Parts: sequence; C-alpha cells; structure tokens
Amino acid sequence: MTVAPIDLFASSIHLDREGRIRAGRRTADPDQDGWRLTAFHAKVGGDVHVGHWEVHPEAEEIVSCLVGKIRLYLRPEGPEQQEEEEIRLTAGTAAIVPRGRWHRIELDIPSNILAVTLPRGSRVERRLAEDGSAL
Repeated sequence: MTVAPIDLFASSIHLDREGRIRAGRRTADPDQDGWRLTAFHAKVGGDVHVGHWEVHPEAEEIVSCLVGKIRLYLRPEGPEQQEEEEIRLTAGTAAIVPRGRWHRIELDIPSNILAVTLPRGSRVERRLAEDGSAL
C-alpha cells in the first residue's frame, strides 16, 4: 500500500467499522456508513452554514477550532430553556456536541475547523428569525 499525504481541507476522511480509513471527495451523504472527519477553512459565515441548524441523531460530534476563534451554538432543548447555549472555541480547543442536539457555528475571525461524527441520519434545518422569516 502506498502512503501519500492527504489534503484535509479538500477531502473527507471516512473511518469504517472494520477499522479502515480512506480519503475521498467531500460528500454530504447523511446515510454514509462509518465515521467522517472533515477539516475546513472558514472565512465567512456561509462556510459554516451560519443560517442553518444541524443535527446528528446517531452519534455525538466533536467540533474543534484548530486555528482562529469560533462560537458553537446549541439550540434550546425545551420550553424551560429559552436561550441558545454558546460555547466559545479558540485555537486548540474542542467541544463535544451531544447526540441529537441541534447546533450551528459562527465565526469570530477566519478559522480552521475540524469535526468528527457519524453522518448517518444527519439533517440540516434553516434558522428562523423571531418573526418566523429565514435568516
């Protein structure tokens, strides 16, 4: 087997249940088997789908800020929790998003982000303003 460098910012890394790791082109396939490691440069809000919530019902997700400064938001879980939970991440820090918890990212400055999760069943939902209009 030939070992070669992998451009993490251009590839998705797939870790399957049998212990194999392969690099491939990025895909948004939520039904893909195995874990996915994704690294990306985020320069503007659109690079982190700032207008959307995301959820992974099959597994937790680790979100790490490798370079820069980001905010990870968790959507309120019930009527007793009114405010979004904000977690500030700086270079070299990470947070674990609980399984089934809607979340989103906002940038404070351009950042490099690394995320690992099991994508099976993942969904994205448009964020709404208080008046019900799309952000």
